Amino acid sequence: MKQFERAQIFPEKNLPDANELIAEGKKLAHSVRVKANPFLETHNVACESEYKRAMMARGAVMFHSQIGYRQFSKSQRAYAEIYARLQDANYRIDRYGICLDWNMGYPSRERAARPRGTGMILERAQDFRALTHSAPVAPHFGDFMMGMPAAVENVSAALEAGSTSIGNLGQFFTYRLPQWHDELAQASATVTALALCAAQPVEILIHSNLDDGFAPLFNDLTSVFGIVLLEKYIVENLLGGQAVHCYGHTFENPLTRLAFQRALARVSDTPGSMVYGNTTIYLEGEAENYANLASYLLVDILAQKILPTGHAINPIPVTEALRIPEIDEIVNAQMFANRLAARAENFPELLDTTRADAIANQLIASGKQFQENALQGLSEAEIDIANPVELMLALRRIGAKKLEAAFGAGELRAQEKRAPVVMATTIATLQARADKLLNALDATLRDELSASGAIVVTASTDVHEYGKIFLEAVLERLDMQLIDCGIAADPDVVAARAKQFHADAIAISTYNGIALAYLRELRGELQRQQIAPMIFIGGRLNQIPENTENSMPVDVTDELRALGAYSCVRVEDMLTELREVVEPRKRLET
Repeated sequence: MKQFERAQIFPEKNLPDANELIAEGKKLAHSVRVKANPFLETHNVACESEYKRAMMARGAVMFHSQIGYRQFSKSQRAYAEIYARLQDANYRIDRYGICLDWNMGYPSRERAARPRGTGMILERAQDFRALTHSAPVAPHFGDFMMGMPAAVENVSAALEAGSTSIGNLGQFFTYRLPQWHDELAQASATVTALALCAAQPVEILIHSNLDDGFAPLFNDLTSVFGIVLLEKYIVENLLGGQAVHCYGHTFENPLTRLAFQRALARVSDTPGSMVYGNTTIYLEGEAENYANLASYLLVDILAQKILPTGHAINPIPVTEALRIPEIDEIVNAQMFANRLAARAENFPELLDTTRADAIANQLIASGKQFQENALQGLSEAEIDIANPVELMLALRRIGAKKLEAAFGAGELRAQEKRAPVVMATTIATLQARADKLLNALDATLRDELSASGAIVVTASTDVHEYGKIFLEAVLERLDMQLIDCGIAADPDVVAARAKQFHADAIAISTYNGIALAYLRELRGELQRQQIAPMIFIGGRLNQIPENTENSMPVDVTDELRALGAYSCVRVEDMLTELREVVEPRKRLET
């Protein structure tokens, strides 16, 4: 049965010409080339993948760290200092993930008028080069590069700064920059930038972080693997590049984490980029979180020792869940990882991969089925699957839930949900936490909330969705009516939907250090709509102070409360305050 209609996916009469965009990228490659930097020169390699292959041949575990403070000077200092301090201690750092602000995703001419978060903004192409020349560490430009409206200019600057690992393609399919609505321009820039990379005389790793794409939104891990194959098809078959995949943030189960790495090894000869740290388990104190850090690092270390795939391991500082880590904390996490890798030298002898390999077989077989189903289904919808613009836009617009329901490998059941072949642990874990929370909740409060039928608008201020998913799982179990405004929701949209659906409350999840600025704008929009629902805000309740050189966000909880919002450290705090919705309704009914 035909699942989709072309007119539903593409209401536009004309789409960008993919052949023209590819030709533009190839032409640009004549003038934009990978240039030397200290990493390439020190290791005498033409690109990072060459270095990775040499390290894989040695059986060496590689180490990755994320850096990118709002102050460029501090980021530049971190680039040099982390490397120097680790080298002095006889430890190693192989690559840096450069954390850019989402503002970098907008075309440079528009950035001054667009919202920004807490990350780094590179004002000029020379800033890219100055950063990568601060130490002989491989620069990985990931987020807000590929997949964004500014993809061509950002990727060009990264290549000329000597970066040969560039992403993040996964963001194209699920991220929306605040106040940006031109998907066609975003797709055009992405395809041109991909063609530019593919036309380079050296191998460029086109990085996709699955956790920033569809991975957190699928119930089945085999669907995630199907996306791996679809992205490889787009990048490699249609554009002649090299696609590599990062995973890890949503892979809490160590068995499926190992299985996914081993499955990737069987479908790609290209070295991977990195394995992301699982910060969803950073829920406790610093000492306890070191145990959580070790729990995923050890799996990733052993995976690389048994079957090297070139993925660098990524020890996330234990303070990450609270705030942006300082340089000292990054160094400590790297020392911990280096030492753990040394101590695990003989551990592979203890590990039997039989069960992991059986799961890897399922991932590959059902992932291929997902890929085949998707390509066939989109062809039947008259989508040109040989056209990267059409294929990428179609996947983005259909979205994770509909893609899995239509093309997933598991048996289709009620409400267009499929039984997972291999359960994806992120959603399952969040749902289990929601069940645990409700089981511990006061029975009277739970019953009153369930009977209220409260209408709650949910949204996140940025592209991070886990807090929002968890909150919605709790509210759904309490039979509340949810109005989902999605991720990176613009305040005017949230206010308009709150008025449209007569919402009792608005629940905001925030992560990227813009809590106060977002609330101020939302308050203004609610006043224009002449409504006053309760406002709850949770997550990282911090922001970089205005008119300051400080690069670290500070707590703004008191300021949020002064604006009339309920700042919630825990979801339980929100549920208690929601009695104000329940009690007036009870009085009205009686």
